[in-house]
Amino acid sequence: MSRGGVVDPGAVPARFSLNQETVRQWSMPELVDGCLAAGVGAVGLWRDPVREFGLRETAKLVAGAGLRVSSLCRGGFFTASDPAGRATALEDNRRAVAEAAELGAEALVLVSGGLPAGDRDLVGARRRIVDVLGELVPWAAAHGMRLGIEPLHPMFASDRCVVSTLGQALDIAEQFPARQVGVVADSYHLWWDERLPADLRRAGAGGRIVSVQVADWVTPLPAGVLLGRGQLGDGCIDLRAFRELADSAGYRGPVEVEIFHPGLWARDGGEVLREVIDRYREHVA
Repeated sequence: MSRGGVVDPGAVPARFSLNQETVRQWSMPELVDGCLAAGVGAVGLWRDPVREFGLRETAKLVAGAGLRVSSLCRGGFFTASDPAGRATALEDNRRAVAEAAELGAEALVLVSGGLPAGDRDLVGARRRIVDVLGELVPWAAAHGMRLGIEPLHPMFASDRCVVSTLGQALDIAEQFPARQVGVVADSYHLWWDERLPADLRRAGAGGRIVSVQVADWVTPLPAGVLLGRGQLGDGCIDLRAFRELADSAGYRGPVEVEIFHPGLWARDGGEVLREVIDRYREHVA
């Protein structure tokens, strides 16, 4: 698998993509250098560390290394019920689209937003997502950027994402051209849903699968469940079956490993990457 602590490039599956948050402890230059040393050809980036290093500087660094940017995360949070909140969200998402285009990202991932304080109307919140997208999609089209609506596990419906299933994401995406709006399928958020195979077939038939991401589900969940995504193979998800479902629906793009876990962040980034690649080969590829 490795020589002198460096992963043999031939050992990295071609579709493997490393989401930046999996090795959050790395700076942007360390991320690029680590991927080059390991033979990783694609990365998923996040807006905050990109801004910290500099948008143009990141674009130049990544392009110079020949790395593919499989996604930029994240836009979204469209569910504000007041005009000022909606205007703020739209402006931020326009910036996110422009940033993704500058980076050459293949998609901008959208986390749609939770319920505003005191609001209990899920249907109304989802309707507001469509309204804001109606204004954002032409801007994205002008920048050549595709948007990917990511459903999150229902435990996040109140504060992060009222879109909880792939079917709900498709109901929104299908109101816009497929070349502009698709969906993101993340194992951590969707593994539990018995409708997933049918929804993936529906997404594939419409050309709507923008990105596939993987992490495992480990219980008990920690306090602050956002950081409970498990290392591949440590939990109960059949990750290879998940990837195969997406493949059978026609998806042929990168498969991002996106794990938020303080235990991984506390370790040496190169060691984490080597382990992630090994686990990906064993449980996903």
